[in-house]
Amino acid sequence: MIAQKMIKYVEGSSVTRAMFEEGKKMAAQYGAENVYDFSLGNPSVEPPAAVKNAICEILEQESPCYVHGYMNNSGYETVREAIASSLNKRFGTSFGEKNILMTVGAAGGLNVVLKTLLDPEDEVVAFAPYFGEYNNYVANFDGKMVVVAPNPPEFQPNVAEFETKITPKTKAVIINNPNNPTGVVYSEETIRALAAVMEKKQKEYGTAIYLIADEPYRELAYDGVEVPYLTKYYDNTIVGYSYSKSLSLPGERIGYLVIPDEVDDFENVICAANVANRILGFVNAPSLMQLAVAKCLDEQTDVAAYDRNRKMLLNALTQYGYEVVKPEGAFYLWVKTLEEDDSAFVARAKEYNLLVVPGSSFMCPGYIRIAYCVDPEMIKRSLPAFEKLAKSYENE
Repeated sequence: MIAQKMIKYVEGSSVTRAMFEEGKKMAAQYGAENVYDFSLGNPSVEPPAAVKNAICEILEQESPCYVHGYMNNSGYETVREAIASSLNKRFGTSFGEKNILMTVGAAGGLNVVLKTLLDPEDEVVAFAPYFGEYNNYVANFDGKMVVVAPNPPEFQPNVAEFETKITPKTKAVIINNPNNPTGVVYSEETIRALAAVMEKKQKEYGTAIYLIADEPYRELAYDGVEVPYLTKYYDNTIVGYSYSKSLSLPGERIGYLVIPDEVDDFENVICAANVANRILGFVNAPSLMQLAVAKCLDEQTDVAAYDRNRKMLLNALTQYGYEVVKPEGAFYLWVKTLEEDDSAFVARAKEYNLLVVPGSSFMCPGYIRIAYCVDPEMIKRSLPAFEKLAKSYENE
């Protein structure tokens, strides 16, 4: 008999993953060219050539025992120093290797942070719509998720409501910027307002409220939009980063945490995070990938390819009558459904071999997420299906 907690996890298993698996079955039935799978945020752009070159160079030149062996639970010191220096150059920060902890992707990093910070019943605030796995990560450590309602049509966080949701039990606030699923980039004005609220509440309650910045999409921004670096606005910020999107390495599970000197109880937090990395079973981030990304800190995936997909879908869906939030980052379109029940809309879309994810999976019913990190030829083939889907609602 499995654990009671796991029964709930199994029952609430990821809709996105289920849709992805359904897509594979439909491809076998109808032919892959006739199924339009927009369900999973799996990068469609190849990693930069520098990644392969770095891996080959490391394997050829470094000792195998060094490349494949254990190291400090926080990661190779040289890698962490290189990342700190890169961040300092880009954002005017002053991090050192002690502030960087290499993690098994952003998801691993978030679990390390939450393991480090949460006692049972501690509260974590998130802004809907948000990545649904946050609920599971918080529940892993018996925390309580507190949700700030969606704020359409811009989907910037509702600062006034946020202030009402903070209590003496609030331990952390999660911000995903650029946002999955909306593609919205939270503005500097929004970040400053959120920081002011947290500063005020820390003083009011005499507590520490940690801001967790989940940033796997940081490098995917369009039209010259700047993504604020949150440690510059609020001292109690911990940043989680992943190379899954910026270098197209999702399966390699490599990322890092930034824990600045300024965070409350820094020495204990960094020590506890190091231990959490170990006792959660990660032990350390993948060794070869640590060394490889350290050689590719100035590299980036082909953001222009995603931008072309973004524009193609945005223009077409708008023309067909869909209400679409214009994305400034990430690689998702957030589209209002043509009926109130987003699950019913997703089911009807499937009749046209369109696989999309309901907004209710992101705590925001009435919308769908379309992942445009796909082959542009598939997008072109899918457009008649999107048009037929819209027309199917015209006489209702």
